[in-house]
Amino acid sequence: MKISVLLPYKENFSENYAGAVSLFVKDTVKNSKYFKTTYVYGNTSYKKTFLKNYINVDLKKSIFQSSSKEYVKRFIDVEKKVNSDLIEIHNRPNYIKYIKSIKKKLILYFHNDPLTMTGSSSIKDRLFLLNNINKIIFNSSWSQKRFFIGIENKELLKQKTAVCFQSTSKTNIKFRNKKKIISFIGKLNVAKGYDLFGKAVIKILNEFPDWKAVVFGDEKRENILFKHENLIINGYTKHEKILNFLKKVSISVVCSRWEEPFGRTSLEAASRGAAVIISNRGGLPETTSSALVLKRLSAEEIHNEIRKLIINQKKMNKLQKENYNNFIYDHKYISNLIDYIRLEIDVPLRINFLKKRPLKIMHITNFNERFNGRLHYNTGRRLNNGFIRNGHNVLSISDRDILHNNKSINDFKGQNALEKKILDCFNNFKPDSVILGHADRVNKNTLIKMRELQKNLKISQWFLDPLSKYGPDHKNNKERILDKIDIIDNSFLTTDPEALSFKLKNSYFMPNPCDESFEILSNYEKNCNFDVFFAMSHGVHRGGLKTGKTDNREIFINKLIKLNKNLKFDVYGMNSVQPIWAENFINKISNSYMGLNLSRGKPIKYYSSDRLVQITGNGLLTFVDKKTQLNDFFENDEMIFYNDINDLCYKLNKYKKDILEGKKIARKGKKKYFKFFNSRIISDYIISKTFDIKPKSKIIW
Repeated sequence: MKISVLLPYKENFSENYAGAVSLFVKDTVKNSKYFKTTYVYGNTSYKKTFLKNYINVDLKKSIFQSSSKEYVKRFIDVEKKVNSDLIEIHNRPNYIKYIKSIKKKLILYFHNDPLTMTGSSSIKDRLFLLNNINKIIFNSSWSQKRFFIGIENKELLKQKTAVCFQSTSKTNIKFRNKKKIISFIGKLNVAKGYDLFGKAVIKILNEFPDWKAVVFGDEKRENILFKHENLIINGYTKHEKILNFLKKVSISVVCSRWEEPFGRTSLEAASRGAAVIISNRGGLPETTSSALVLKRLSAEEIHNEIRKLIINQKKMNKLQKENYNNFIYDHKYISNLIDYIRLEIDVPLRINFLKKRPLKIMHITNFNERFNGRLHYNTGRRLNNGFIRNGHNVLSISDRDILHNNKSINDFKGQNALEKKILDCFNNFKPDSVILGHADRVNKNTLIKMRELQKNLKISQWFLDPLSKYGPDHKNNKERILDKIDIIDNSFLTTDPEALSFKLKNSYFMPNPCDESFEILSNYEKNCNFDVFFAMSHGVHRGGLKTGKTDNREIFINKLIKLNKNLKFDVYGMNSVQPIWAENFINKISNSYMGLNLSRGKPIKYYSSDRLVQITGNGLLTFVDKKTQLNDFFENDEMIFYNDINDLCYKLNKYKKDILEGKKIARKGKKKYFKFFNSRIISDYIISKTFDIKPKSKIIW
């Protein structure tokens, strides 16, 4: 892809007095995969520029001609020789009316408040932009919301706009090298709050004579002067020098009165591990999640916040490390995001050709790798096998294992390591779909960043735990399933969504999948030592018996055993018998003719644990509570449904006597389960609903 980037007229694309737009373009172009085919156009008097692929647009000003119009006209003439596929205009919406006629794909970047700019201040202007530009990119959510004011077509806004934060370089810092320095970077004017900073910091320097304040910036139009022996005022300073200096800064203040569209200086300070104090203006709060936000924008408030940090060294160090550890917006990350946006408008929606090729799926769930194979036979792996057997390319990520293996003093829960790992994998793998399974530790922000990187991304989740209003852990499970629902496309539950006491958008029933490599037994073909098999886990991570509580299933099973002394029960996970796992589970279940599917809590429509799969899939005669309504899918000659414990007793004894009939039902039950509920079909069902395409197999639920 050939790309032409048009800078604002007179924007200096040089180290000599470079502005924020030039710095952004320089950094993102250098890190783009389209670097070699990207050309930057501008008009500057400086001979030395940031990149070799810079083309200067010569322009002679005329009192009879608009400089902007002439500048764009000259750009179009020069650009014809390059003949790019895509033109990107930075921070000049008024250029669009001159450039739209050349019939090329267009991107417009806003670096300022759109409501204050010529060409976007009115609703009419903004509708014109939406109708004539392929994509409009904002440097903050605040700027995007400003653009949306007064426009009702939300679907068009969603389709045509994106947010792409500013970036800065990523570097290693040593916190022991931090000095007692307070910094201010920017124009020394009222809009940037320099008058407030000066008053506050003079007072601080008098109170704490071992501290220094260092200022970078100038202002020729305003004359705000402050003097102190520990106040060092530098004029305009090259960007790289400032970034290096920030490594030593302990506290950085960004106290703008102006509604900052983003606030690059606070991002840079945070990336260098400074404790950042900011005003609550514009997009500033988006620059770092760990800044101290001023409640009131006054010299007194700035002084108080600085003073608190100096006195409370522990708090200051905490903010410094949080800012540094949480920083992800480096040049490569933002460049990748921009490249995704470019790709999105360069080709038709990828969904059009997803039907014709395998998908790339990032599957994030708890694979329990840290338990050394004890929990290998889980639903996540069954679905994984299904995706692969359907021909898809699957990247499996075990979120809980990453957390467990990356805990540290600076990252107590391993959360920062998890987010970094996921986003790094996402950038390298570039999936079409992210599928979450009980991935509670993957936070919303991580998913939001994924969507920023890839607008066509589909995100789904599956959930196995009981969601009945009267079931165990209802409140917690409900919170888990709803936690990220606003940014998830579809949810797949082992409960009928219509049976829930709460509404869940775009939700579907998903049977527990069986797998041809997991469910390998056919107990109906052999004589077994036991009549009835039942196993409880008592929590997969625990591994052993839970003490202190009695499960409702234990009460039911013990009553059942008492009522049926003629039956031989093989029971695990209760009555002082430890739970069984992995190959030991396979060995034990192979000894029983019948199996009881009994889930925690009050039965709810279609809900069952994966015990149903383990019993039916291994060829045991399966007994299920009728209130689950699973008889919607299975006939009486495929599975046995009981009304209550007395009915269950009667039917258990009936099929103990009529083993031949019982084995015939068990055979048909397994055949039915493998035909309609195997991992291949269910994983394809997830994909078909996620991408709104026809499933490959017949769906009976």
